[in-house]
Amino acid sequence: MTDTSVTLEREGDVAVLMIYNPPVNALSHHMRVALSARLNEAEADSEVRAIVIAATGTMFCAGADVKQLNMPPQNPQSPDIFLRMASLTKPVVAAIHGAALGGGFELALACHGRVAAPDAEMGLPELRLGLIPGAGGTFRLPRLVGATAALDLISASRRLDAEEALALGVVDAVATDLRPAAIALAIGFAEGAQRPRQQGLGPREVFEKAAEKALNRARGSEALPALVRAIRNGFDLPDAEAQREEQALFQALRAGAQSGAMRHLFLAERQAARLPTGLSGTALPITRAAVIGAGTMGTGIAMSLAEGGVAVTLIEANADHMAAGLKRIAKAYGASVARGRISASQSETYQNRIEGATELAAAHGANLAIEAVFEDMALKQRLFADLDRILPEKALLASNTSSLDIDALAGATGRPDRVLGLHYFSPANVMKLLEIVRGKATSGEALASALALARQTGKHPVIAGNCPSFIGNRILRQRHHQAELLLQQGASPAEVDKAVTGFGMAMGPFQMNDLAGLDVGSLVRRAQGYALPVADALVARGRLGQKTGTGYYRYDDGRTPLPDPETASIITAVSAELGVTPRSFSGEEICQRLFYPMVNEAARILEEGIAARPGDIDVVYVHGYGFPAWRGGLLHWADTEGLDAIAAALTLWAEESGEARLQVAPLLAKLVREGRGFADWDESREG
Repeated sequence: MTDTSVTLEREGDVAVLMIYNPPVNALSHHMRVALSARLNEAEADSEVRAIVIAATGTMFCAGADVKQLNMPPQNPQSPDIFLRMASLTKPVVAAIHGAALGGGFELALACHGRVAAPDAEMGLPELRLGLIPGAGGTFRLPRLVGATAALDLISASRRLDAEEALALGVVDAVATDLRPAAIALAIGFAEGAQRPRQQGLGPREVFEKAAEKALNRARGSEALPALVRAIRNGFDLPDAEAQREEQALFQALRAGAQSGAMRHLFLAERQAARLPTGLSGTALPITRAAVIGAGTMGTGIAMSLAEGGVAVTLIEANADHMAAGLKRIAKAYGASVARGRISASQSETYQNRIEGATELAAAHGANLAIEAVFEDMALKQRLFADLDRILPEKALLASNTSSLDIDALAGATGRPDRVLGLHYFSPANVMKLLEIVRGKATSGEALASALALARQTGKHPVIAGNCPSFIGNRILRQRHHQAELLLQQGASPAEVDKAVTGFGMAMGPFQMNDLAGLDVGSLVRRAQGYALPVADALVARGRLGQKTGTGYYRYDDGRTPLPDPETASIITAVSAELGVTPRSFSGEEICQRLFYPMVNEAARILEEGIAARPGDIDVVYVHGYGFPAWRGGLLHWADTEGLDAIAAALTLWAEESGEARLQVAPLLAKLVREGRGFADWDESREG
């Protein structure tokens, strides 16, 4: 039986190869076999002067199936097909509609020309999987856009829309009537009336400067240095040799632990974005939202919604504070335009979607209201009761609280089934995590709506159960506590932060606290009834972090952390008062002291059902707290570290300190006894 995943149609002297491999036209083995066969037919047919590759369905080609990356490679492989295709004497043109990603984009790049539909988007997102493009992307894209631009595009896993692709020279034309335009281009190539685009790699010295900057951001990632090396090969090697080198780098990364971890994370993100088992509901389209509070969080949430196409009414009772909030939004978009991240027209579009108001009644007609006011339960309950009276019957009511009881907020309304937490992370328009907090009465429809909103606004959602601090901050509390103890026991803030950034985190705990403001953490601790003596002493002296110029560090220029003798003396005084004898710590011990108790708390969260699966916690920590993606997340890393070693260390520390929270969680102890990891537990539950 002939494989129909790629068929050949004739239009005059042009062979049109049609890809049909639903749902996403993935480059599966049988599709590659069919593509190779149809190329052979077209090449052998003397009446065929040119070839067009097009696709049916909603997209051109989404590349390889991530799950297949765990399987042994099967011939014919994409790199070999694409290299041969690029060398055909008959011109080949890609007709791109919808997504052309990863290997799908490399298929288009191997063609001599490309025509895009207005809805087309193209990109090489392989670094998100701990890989580099492995089918010619690292030497074909640079020759179209220049090596420096290609490095920027690939390292950021950035997608190009049709117009940007045209401006950069990636495609030859954008056409609504795609197939005829692609055929016309192919004929133009065959007749010599048009020639394939080639911009060239650009100046080597410019690329090397960009490469140096990129490598400084690697923070332990193996894929980024491999990408730089592969693009650099394009300056020195012919295509065939550059491809062999690219393939060698790709296969080494594919077999490595980092790519395995990032593929785990990719699949965990997919799973986290689904409704919990046993729940169903149809998403309510969110077209208009009210955001109450024009502070840092409120304005960030408003920007996130506006960028996702939602009309936003930003409400702040104080007119001066409202004006300041709108000014903050304008300044942020101005900076993005200046850096080339968005266009001036995009900035204008986003700002036009945000209107300010000083009366709560302006929320009338919104599908969704999100409060981002001061963390005070009584204040939020009064606000929820007022919004309940103002909003349409089916509208959702959400709180951005980072720790307060969602059920207590829902109790202030007559619609508890439509109340939930939407916990954004600061800055809300940048950070990708969205914790969706489920109350006792929260409906499947409300959760489905929140998940859809997350997709619409480019967030990675994770559904959390209702408990103090939910998933992320509850686990983080353990790190705060251990970091405090490390200071009391002799480690400096700089030593702790250096160990954590060496682990792969973007920022250490004390630098992060200074950035957020030490007063913020102090308010949470008072509300939850616990103390951190060093942190509390700093707050008592007005040392609140960057905002005051001093915190754990000194900030002479407002941003650069410098060791501060006064901080050291405060730490020494606290240690002496507590009767602690200081000692030294290695970087490895610091990381164990910080991360092992977090793993233990995560096990408790799984036991309690606050998180549905270990992968959800991994998504939270990578996208909300900067845990290195190449480690796969907190619990994936814990499995690689060895749960037996983690449990043994916790047992020792619990005996030495008498701290109840360091006692090994029942789930962690069970997994150790059974010789299993969190992944095994997840699979057994899913099965």
